[in-house]
Amino acid sequence: MFTLTRGSGPLVLSLMLAAGPQAHAAAPGPAVTALIYVLEGSIVMGVKGGKEQTLGPGQTFYEGPHDVHTVGRNASKTRPARFVVFLLKDKGKPAVIPVKQP
Repeated sequence: MFTLTRGSGPLVLSLMLAAGPQAHAAAPGPAVTALIYVLEGSIVMGVKGGKEQTLGPGQTFYEGPHDVHTVGRNASKTRPARFVVFLLKDKGKPAVIPVKQP
């Protein structure tokens, strides 16, 4: 579930991940920077070439404009996790571009 807030400024997504494993890969759109802030629960995040990081409430994760997002999942098999994603991007450009997994 997510909430999308649009305006002339940054794009803000409020996300909740259900309990259990989820996996996806995406590259940021052109000139996109993302800051992820965990509100509750714990999530695992990672980018290509980096180590997976487990984050809890109050912790943040940064994805730069050249990073490929490889991991974004709930760390718990029993509890949901909620976090906010702040995206800085050019207006009219895609926020993410799906990447085929090997």
